[in-house]
Amino acid sequence: MHPLLSQLEQTCARQPDRPAACDQSLALGYKGFRAVAAGLAPQIAAQTEQSRVGIMAPTSSACAAAIFACWYAGKVPVPLNFLLGPEELAKIIRDAELDLVITIERFAPNLAGTGLRTLLLNTQTLVPGDTAAPDAEPRDVAVVLYTSGTSGDPKGVCLSFDNLVHNARASIEHARMNPAQVFLSVLPQFHSFGFTVMTVTPLVLGAAVHYLPRFSPVTVVSTIAERKVTLFMAIPSMYAALAQMKQVDRQAFASVTLAISGGEPLPPKVAQAFEDRFGIPIYEGYGLTETSPAVSINVPWARRPGSVGRPLPGIEIGAVDAAGTPLRAGQDGELLIRGHCVMLGYHNRPEATAATVRDGALWTGDIGHVDADGFVYITGRAKEMIIVGGENVYPREIESVLAEHAAVAEVAVVGMADEVRGELPLAYVILREETSASAAELRSFCRERLAGYKVPREVRIAADLPRSPTGKILKRALKR
Repeated sequence: MHPLLSQLEQTCARQPDRPAACDQSLALGYKGFRAVAAGLAPQIAAQTEQSRVGIMAPTSSACAAAIFACWYAGKVPVPLNFLLGPEELAKIIRDAELDLVITIERFAPNLAGTGLRTLLLNTQTLVPGDTAAPDAEPRDVAVVLYTSGTSGDPKGVCLSFDNLVHNARASIEHARMNPAQVFLSVLPQFHSFGFTVMTVTPLVLGAAVHYLPRFSPVTVVSTIAERKVTLFMAIPSMYAALAQMKQVDRQAFASVTLAISGGEPLPPKVAQAFEDRFGIPIYEGYGLTETSPAVSINVPWARRPGSVGRPLPGIEIGAVDAAGTPLRAGQDGELLIRGHCVMLGYHNRPEATAATVRDGALWTGDIGHVDADGFVYITGRAKEMIIVGGENVYPREIESVLAEHAAVAEVAVVGMADEVRGELPLAYVILREETSASAAELRSFCRERLAGYKVPREVRIAADLPRSPTGKILKRALKR
């Protein structure tokens, strides 16, 4: 029996004609979704003997079908971030040892020169079939989701079928979801929330999910109204854009019973502006790629503004000091997570895995506390990671690029607060003697080598930077 596909097939038997995955060009009921995934599977198997298969596609029904098709083919999907530049993408392709990528015609040029085979999602390949679900073990790797590491190199997070199924079921139980729910997803499916929460979860639940390939406030509002959407999940910068719409009916979100925010901290100003505009509260949650991803969430009957809610069933969260000693309620420390959500590990990185998962607990690098009632609060990050519009950005990656510029002697990158995107990278640069470079030139240098969201919003030229007695640049002082 297959731990995940068996869930889908039970739903198909129970409600074959109920809408499953829909977008502007492809609408599939449960029977049709299963048939398209089963029809794509043998095409995948015929083109590669590798265990992992890349998927580069926009948020869509076709992408969802491709994910499930990989499982029907006995393969592990590796969703690829189509926003990455060629060098960044090449690192992931090499690390995952891919030789086939499922994609769309518009993204095919991104893969030119990689030597990879491509399988295009179109009317010729998205055809019904009847491949039987293969057997699989609950602890088998189900997906590899890539996230940048502290060194700037991407790390593949290996999640099991057990991780995915339990995370979906725990989310359903915690938020009291039912098959009558109608989801709207604008989150990319290479993102852990877009993958598990907005693709696996609704299809395990037996609900309908509508996909939008790109975020547009106008399209979001019209889709919610037309489809009577009940569950919407987005990152705070999207909620900020919705709250700033000039002409929109206050009742636009009337059908929504759960508006969830995740992926980055929710600024109180954004939460209040959205609620004032639409009369709908935003329920903030918390998760990491390494935790499948959902860990905790506020819900209408258990909401504490400022917190990220209580843990999902089967998940434990606690704060510890630097020695790993558990702290009392309300005391800040590094948050540790235990339970069914903790990843198998990082692909081909045993040392990084051992440093992150110890004695079954995931050390998050996030600083926070749990109050006496079990609500979790995030108060900072032990790691230097910057979250830009829900995407993880690591300073060292940007620093490495800027350091390649002939005029740059030293560089330090920190996060600066931004009301729309949460944070943006800010670079401080010391130039080499007898050289010159403008801030605009250095930003352009980055833009040629990094994804757009990683390019520093500002580059500040400095004569020197705050340092420790040993000469180390003090980033905390830069942030102040």
